[in-house]
Amino acid sequence: MVVLAPGDARSNTDAGAAQAAVAPQPAPAPLPQIAAPVAPAPAVEPARPTARPAQLAALGAAPQATQPQPEVLRGPVTRLPVPRFVSLKGDEGNVRRGPSLSHRIDWVFRHAGMPLRVVGEFGHWRRVEDRDGAGGWVHYRLLSGVRTAIVQSEMVELRARPDLNAGVIAMAEAGAIVRLGECEPDWCRISGGGAKGWVPKGAIWGVEPGELRD
Repeated sequence: MVVLAPGDARSNTDAGAAQAAVAPQPAPAPLPQIAAPVAPAPAVEPARPTARPAQLAALGAAPQATQPQPEVLRGPVTRLPVPRFVSLKGDEGNVRRGPSLSHRIDWVFRHAGMPLRVVGEFGHWRRVEDRDGAGGWVHYRLLSGVRTAIVQSEMVELRARPDLNAGVIAMAEAGAIVRLGECEPDWCRISGGGAKGWVPKGAIWGVEPGELRD
């Protein structure tokens, strides 16, 4: 009988050959291991990105505050901007002290197309004022969305272009009511009496100072 000693992984198959059991050899004692001190790996400092001149300028620039846009006030009835400009639709318009027919008439506007400034709304009524600040409540049916203006300066020159060096096309007297066209920051194009040209915005009433029109 073949006895496999622990640690023997194979046997001899020759007939009649007897093998003596091999006593197991004691396992050698493990050698003590001395761990060598391992020096810590040097810390690697991450490379700093090199800022370009444009980036340096941006880093040194103070952040610019964003200017808030002015809020547009709108009428409670029409939801249109208030104040805004309109014009008188007919030849005559009664201006009342309050927004109803029961209120007395304080003024009567008597010039078709005269520009008016809407400063309030209530139901079918609009509170308006003229260039002198006089006004009151007018029924909305008496008003038109057609834009007009009134000349404020004496003998305003209508020019071919929005330029003081441009040729003069016509002249407009103070108090003349004209049709309002396109407007740039400092100039507006007006028409009336068969003439059309550009005038300084400050020479007319019926447009806001910062208003632009195409």
